[in-house]
Amino acid sequence: MGTTEVEAAPSSAGVGSGTGRLISLDVFRGITIAGMILVNNQGDWSHVYPALAHAPWNGWTPTDLVFPFFLFIMGAAMPFSFAKRIARGEKKSRLMRHVITRAFILIALGMLLSGIPNFDYSHRLILNVLQRIGVIYFISGALYLFTGVVAQAAVAVIGIVLYWILMLVVPVPGYGAGVLTPIGNMWWYVDKVLLQGWHYHAEGILSLIPSVSTVFLGVLTGHYLRSSRSGLEKVSGMMVFGSFGLVIGAIMAVWFPINKLLWSSSYVVFTAGFALEMLGVCYWLIDIKGFKSWTQPFLVFGSNAITSFFLSTFAALVMDLVGVSVISAGGAVVRESLKDYIYNTIFSPLASSYNASTLFSIVYVLIWYGVMYVFYKRKIFIKI
Repeated sequence: MGTTEVEAAPSSAGVGSGTGRLISLDVFRGITIAGMILVNNQGDWSHVYPALAHAPWNGWTPTDLVFPFFLFIMGAAMPFSFAKRIARGEKKSRLMRHVITRAFILIALGMLLSGIPNFDYSHRLILNVLQRIGVIYFISGALYLFTGVVAQAAVAVIGIVLYWILMLVVPVPGYGAGVLTPIGNMWWYVDKVLLQGWHYHAEGILSLIPSVSTVFLGVLTGHYLRSSRSGLEKVSGMMVFGSFGLVIGAIMAVWFPINKLLWSSSYVVFTAGFALEMLGVCYWLIDIKGFKSWTQPFLVFGSNAITSFFLSTFAALVMDLVGVSVISAGGAVVRESLKDYIYNTIFSPLASSYNASTLFSIVYVLIWYGVMYVFYKRKIFIKI
């Protein structure tokens, strides 16, 4: 998987530990990765419960929380990970090289997944999940290393406001200003001009701006968690600010609807508020109350987050590509994908279409938990 390092198991150094890692943050990351695998691997895409699918346009479902949660967590981890390396005496120039290397590897891994099977990238999703994470990590990492807390807060706010202005105030040629339908908005226009149909939908280029804001709202949370405040103060603060984000995001949605594909400004604030609430609950249960018996499955995923996502996605692609010969109801020999064969043979007879589809995705998550558990027990933690 390119330039990686194998490290010892991550552990928490306790509440207010400065450069140490918080178990709650690793667990929250693991919950998010498990959610990614779950929603990306339905057994039958024609029968998916609404909660396990993205909202068609405006609005949100639990599935729409997964990606912003991951970016928020990435930001929250930066004050811990960079402070640890700076404490070891590493210079910012060396850390910047690490940021560039990591971003490059993430983009390369994403391009590998997007290119399978023929690596013809025309009309492909060039800014797919890993590529997008890589670009955002590069921008965010560089800004983090060479700015202070005040400037980082400004980055978070400016990204939200600037994107609002671009989407609602700046006119799109031929359509005008404030168009928020799938065609005719500034997000669509920028992709159309710069990529000329090369990039296949998803969040696009312009929404990288508010995505960086999502990261820096996480960065501010990381600084808050590293502060000298007591554990209860930190939990109270996260819950208050989280509730504030949910309310403000909902109010903003009156003018700029919550929309994952647009990565709307209201979506940034709303999902960051939700992430703060989730992290606050995890922090209270794990780092303050010490309830850790339930955390192992999520630590397993969280300790090898990118590896879990990459391998599970790669395996799903392989199952779609490998063909199996089966005899149809009419007696003819037909070919279907290995995934469809497994689903139709094992899962479809067990339950209704929606339940069978969901059961397949749950089993797929459990299989990858088993695989990553082997990594975890052998203390293999692949850090890109």
